[in-house]
Amino acid sequence: MERNLTDILPILCVEHDCVVSKQGDITIAYKATLPELFTLSDKEYEAFHQAWIKAVKLLPVHSILHKQDWFITRSYQPDFTGTDLSFLSRSSERFFHERPFLEHDCYLFLTKKPAGRKAVNSLLSNLLRRSVVPEGTLNERMVQDFLDAAGQFRRVLEDSGFISLERLTEDDYYSDDRRAGLLERYCTLGVAGERPFVRDMEFGNGLRIGDQYAQLYTLADAADLPGLCGPRINYDKYGTDKTRFSIGFAAALGQLLPCDHMYNQYLFIEDAQKTLQQLESKRLRLQSLANYSRENAIARDATNEFLNEAISRQRLPVKAHFNVMVWTDDLARLKDIKNLVSSGLAQLDSTAKQELVGAPQIYWAGIPGNEADFPVNDTFDTFVEQAVCFLSQETGYRTSVSPIGIRLGDRLTGKPVSVDLSDEPMKKGIITNRNKFILGPSGSGKSFFTNHMVRSYYEQGTHIVLVDVGHSYKGLCDLVKGYYFTYSEQNPIRFNPFFIGAHDVLDTEKKESIKTLLLSLWKKDDELFGRSEYVALSNALQGYYDKLAKDSSLFPCFATLYEYLQLDFVEKLKHDRVKEKDFDMDNFLYVLKPYYKGGEFDYLLNARDNLDLLHERFIVFELDNIKDHPILFPAVTIIIMEVFISKMRKLKGIRKMILIEEAWKAIAKEGMAEYIKYLFKTVRKFFGEAIVVTQEVDDIISSPVVKQAIINNSDCKILLDQSKYQNKFDQVQELLGLTDKEKAQVLSINKANDPDRMYKEVFISLGTSHSKVYATEVSLEEYLTYTTEESEKVKVQQYAQRYNGDMKKGITALAEAMRQGKNKEGL
Repeated sequence: MERNLTDILPILCVEHDCVVSKQGDITIAYKATLPELFTLSDKEYEAFHQAWIKAVKLLPVHSILHKQDWFITRSYQPDFTGTDLSFLSRSSERFFHERPFLEHDCYLFLTKKPAGRKAVNSLLSNLLRRSVVPEGTLNERMVQDFLDAAGQFRRVLEDSGFISLERLTEDDYYSDDRRAGLLERYCTLGVAGERPFVRDMEFGNGLRIGDQYAQLYTLADAADLPGLCGPRINYDKYGTDKTRFSIGFAAALGQLLPCDHMYNQYLFIEDAQKTLQQLESKRLRLQSLANYSRENAIARDATNEFLNEAISRQRLPVKAHFNVMVWTDDLARLKDIKNLVSSGLAQLDSTAKQELVGAPQIYWAGIPGNEADFPVNDTFDTFVEQAVCFLSQETGYRTSVSPIGIRLGDRLTGKPVSVDLSDEPMKKGIITNRNKFILGPSGSGKSFFTNHMVRSYYEQGTHIVLVDVGHSYKGLCDLVKGYYFTYSEQNPIRFNPFFIGAHDVLDTEKKESIKTLLLSLWKKDDELFGRSEYVALSNALQGYYDKLAKDSSLFPCFATLYEYLQLDFVEKLKHDRVKEKDFDMDNFLYVLKPYYKGGEFDYLLNARDNLDLLHERFIVFELDNIKDHPILFPAVTIIIMEVFISKMRKLKGIRKMILIEEAWKAIAKEGMAEYIKYLFKTVRKFFGEAIVVTQEVDDIISSPVVKQAIINNSDCKILLDQSKYQNKFDQVQELLGLTDKEKAQVLSINKANDPDRMYKEVFISLGTSHSKVYATEVSLEEYLTYTTEESEKVKVQQYAQRYNGDMKKGITALAEAMRQGKNKEGL
């Protein structure tokens, strides 16, 4: 029989943001924001569970809590509209195009039934009536009391810190030309934000709504429920023999069920005394029948235990119902979906019961505002403590709205999310500095992740200084056309700290850094310098730059400074009657002669290219071949220090970053430990961040620099696969100040990766309360840019040479060749 929906729709109106049914029920709705999946600890699940219990107990008699979770399969849609998208950003957008994920919307409906409303069962549903006639009445006092209770309910939940609730307004319920409202969305199984689309409902042969075939699975019979329930269960995929990994008890019916579905959770709060009286009467009936049936005896004992616990422990009895509705437009896929639901329920130690005859009434009662029409015969008696265990507690990873961040992947589906590790956490008070400490053994993807992070910051306008010892950033530096300083016999490392750019000035800081460099080249570490020598150097530098200002033909470098000292400054010393004991010019010139023309190190301080270090946004100092050199290494580290401090102090309002790879060990040995300490303590004041990357756990334990200066001043800790250190991770946990939850997250890295996707996971901790594991998954173009495999790096360089050294064209050509299977050798 065909009927018009408007004739039987149970909703009367929406007034003052409340839904009023034709039976006189009043409903308040909230959109809920839940914690992200895989981010809560055992204790946090317990605390969230207790918050739910407290909140439910605040609801008045004859009220209903209906939690409705929508999980819709969506696909990632790239945004190519931005004109500032870089080459790698565009390749990333193409790579994630159509990546499927579950979009989650959570709604909470609080319903108050009017006095005198009759209990509903499957035979009295308003779906079966020709017309809906109100049976109860509402009064203003009762409505106000309910609104007050709802406000207290909301406050208790939000005060827990795990959930936020946004009150739905009248506009959210009704549709317009551009989007379907909540009422129409439920009746048509529509997607949030999409335009309204009229669909027929068919209840005769199963549930069918438009072209969607739907099935309903319920937890409504005590016999189908698990023997034990709790706020959390172990997720064995991510657990180890030393740690257990927690998820919500009902997560298998929520975010972990990979299909279009809706998880409805109902709690009916009735008169507790009346409920206990009814159960007492039931117990007496079963008592009289116990001699005739063992089942009656068992039911009597169960009812008796329920009554004893309710009275002795002051438990609140409620009626509950939970159901999962799934749908698909492919009839053949329903069998596979049934297996998914059965598997999800099996993880709860429950049995899947597919509703057939009663499915239309249960579905109809799920219309927002029609909860009071739920058939009572499809509920079971329990206590609120057990009932709230079945509430879905988690949602998927959320993306940051901040313009600053790094693109990482949702751990479950790989959906790209933007993660702000700097500004947003600072504004929220999660961290007090932007510094980062990165720990990852060889092969864990440490350099790969760091490349990805650095590139993201660079594209967002950050000035980056990298200190490396393994050519890990050569590809990225070539792609962005930054400065790359390295040493080889054929092309030794070259600097020019004496050059001052057009937009720079010779200030006190610049002169001090040059004096520090000259003194380090002149004197040994254990040699002291006198006050007169320091003053003489200051006068020499001032005179040299005065001469440069007058003679534009002179090029500022060490060679012209040396010549100035040989000729002009010697005469000035004589004129000022400076004695040899106060400043030994001959000794000074002799010791520094190797850096002059024809000297052993004449290349070091006389560079004529890559000069504007202050305004160059991407600079790499690769120290692998000089980290043990007694002369070059100290000079280079001083130059690095000067470059970043100059950026730090002169580039006002511009983000800057210094990242020190394994070179920090060599720097610390050369008396530069104090510089690292200074950086980590001071850089936050100049809109900057300092990052140290290390490979071995023993490095942390043995280095006082890392333990005292770096870790204590790094509010962001990033760890990659630590499985090889699993047996001694307690030391790392103690040193880094990780909680047991964070330990479980770290040791879960890469334990259950999707074999169909190429990625590695990374753990990120912000402050003391926010931690998460992400997937580092990138496009082929990004991979070829970041790779540290020698054979792959060589192949990338070969392709770039085909295009006159153009990395972008070379990577594009190589990636295309690899996709077509033409170039798999050596890769």
